[in-house]
Amino acid sequence: MMMNNAQRQLSRRDREQQLDGLIEAYWDERSEDFSKLRQKELSGPCAAAWQAYLAGKLAADKPLKILDIGTGAGFFAVLLSRMGHQVTGIDMSADMLHQAKQNVLAAGCSAEFRKMNAQELDFAAETFDVVISRNLTWTLPDVMQAYREWQRVLKKGGRLLNFDSDYGLVTFSRKEDQADVHANIRQELVTECNDIKDELRISTHRRPEWDARFLRDLGMQVTVEEEIAPQVRTDKNMQFDTLPLFAIIASK
Repeated sequence: MMMNNAQRQLSRRDREQQLDGLIEAYWDERSEDFSKLRQKELSGPCAAAWQAYLAGKLAADKPLKILDIGTGAGFFAVLLSRMGHQVTGIDMSADMLHQAKQNVLAAGCSAEFRKMNAQELDFAAETFDVVISRNLTWTLPDVMQAYREWQRVLKKGGRLLNFDSDYGLVTFSRKEDQADVHANIRQELVTECNDIKDELRISTHRRPEWDARFLRDLGMQVTVEEEIAPQVRTDKNMQFDTLPLFAIIASK
């Protein structure tokens, strides 16, 4: 029996919700080791490099209200708080948020954290001056909906900063290198990560060209920097992977 459009939409939404749950469970299990990697990054030269880069993009003469989406272990939350901004970090993983709170506290900083889906934000329209995200969009079941939501909560003239790589092009493998995000984790988790990634629609798009086109269709002014890794990955022990790290800067 053939499905009608409504049934197909429901089926797709059900699968996206299932993927959300799988992604949340995956990052819950990865949270402690991932946090250790971010702590190492915060204590090394990459932190200063990222802070200088962000300062240049924000060009702020006053504290900004910033939403850190997919905050993970709180790397951006720490840096942006140190810069004097008011930061709210959200993540689907409760265990990752626990790590973020600990890291912010240890850094002597202040930030608010809330458990929330990046594709369904529980904030009023035009709440934030800046929306920022790092290495998140490649994991989302519905990036188009996420971008719509991110634009919605931005104030007029606000800025979206998204940093990511085209991970749809690669197959992850377990690594021994402690600087790698897949260092010494169970092979079953690596396999699960690849299975989830390969099922996501974003993996079929070439990036950042797709992102820039979609954001422009939303009416945003978009600038793309194809490779910023040399500017922010200044620690030779924190190189992660060989894919270009792109930056998307979009203004509402």
